[in-house]
Amino acid sequence: MREICLDTETTGLDPKNGDRVVEIACVEIINKVRTGKFFHTYINPCRDMPDEAFRIHGISTEFLKDKPIFDYIAADFLEFIKDAKIVIHNAAFDLKFLNHELSILGLESLNKDNVIDSLLIARKKFPGSPNSLDALCKRFNVDLSKREKHGALLDTELLVDVYVELMGGAQGGLSFLDHKDEEKFEISNEEIFTVNKLQKSLPKRNFDLSAEDLQRHQEFIKKNFKSNFWGY
Repeated sequence: MREICLDTETTGLDPKNGDRVVEIACVEIINKVRTGKFFHTYINPCRDMPDEAFRIHGISTEFLKDKPIFDYIAADFLEFIKDAKIVIHNAAFDLKFLNHELSILGLESLNKDNVIDSLLIARKKFPGSPNSLDALCKRFNVDLSKREKHGALLDTELLVDVYVELMGGAQGGLSFLDHKDEEKFEISNEEIFTVNKLQKSLPKRNFDLSAEDLQRHQEFIKKNFKSNFWGY
C-alpha cells in the first residue's frame, strides 16, 4: 500500500487572511516502509514573512525570494502524491492551505476522504493525553535531537516514524535461522496468504494415540523436564 506522509509550513494560520504555503515535504512509504522517494520544495509566497511565523520555522522573506511560486511546483507535487493515501498530522490545517493554493490555479481540491489524519488516530488511541507530533515522538522514543525549529521535511520524517508506531509498529520478517547467522529468510504477506490458503485446503488429519504411546510420552516429559509446563 502506497502512502505519502506530508507536512507544510506557512506564513500564518489562515489562507483567508492572506497566508500562504512556503514549504511542502512528502515522504513515500509502501507497506509502512520508507522507499527513499520524497518531494520537497520551498515556495515564494509573494508576501512578507510575519515575525510570529518566522520564530516557529525560521524561514525568512529573504530566503524565499528566489524560490518558485506555487504555480511552478503544483504539477510535480500532484504527480508525486497521485494514487496514494496521504498521511498528515492535523490534516485540516494543511488541507485548507493546499486546497486554497490549488483553487487559485483552478485545480481540483485534494479529497479529504483520501487523507489519513494521524492526530485523530492518536486521540482515539491515547484519549486525554498530549498528541502533538513532539509529544508522540517522546512517547514512541523517536529522536527529536535535530528538531530545533519546525521544518516540513524534518517533521515529515518524524511523522513517518510516529505513524508507523500508531499503526502497530514496523513488522520484521520471520527468521528461521539462529540469530547469530547473518543471512535471514523473510516471508512476504503474499507468501503468508498462500500458506494460509493452502492450509485451509488440506484435509484434516487426526492421529489417535494408544494408551501405550500416551504413557511413554508422560514418562518422557517427567524425565526430561523439571517444570510442570505440560501439566504433568
